[in-house]
Amino acid sequence: MKEQTEVGKLKEGRYVVIEEEPCKILSISISKPGKHGAAKARIDAVGLFDGVKRSIVQPVSAKTYVPVVERKSGQVITVAGTRATLMDMKDFTNFEVDIPPDKVAMFEIGKELPYIESLGKKKLDID
Repeated sequence: MKEQTEVGKLKEGRYVVIEEEPCKILSISISKPGKHGAAKARIDAVGLFDGVKRSIVQPVSAKTYVPVVERKSGQVITVAGTRATLMDMKDFTNFEVDIPPDKVAMFEIGKELPYIESLGKKKLDID
């Protein structure tokens, strides 16, 4: 799910959709309006799910999409190698996630772990 907003209202640390991927805004720089044009904003962001850096340049008055990012909790049901099955604690749906190699010890059956969901994608929210 995503909402529409103006580029000029975006702030660092918030989220924006770039190339159909939800991204966290790292920096915003706004240029002054020129003789024949409007002020432009350069937005540098990093993808929430793929970690790829992206940037866009748009007029400040242009419309863009902001993803709805939900933080949820899931219970570990099964662990198989580098994949785990989690069950959402609110609607009891099951889904699979990849386990980072350095975090395998955190995954115990029955343990609750936080995760992020946005635009139909899910990712563990562990550091």
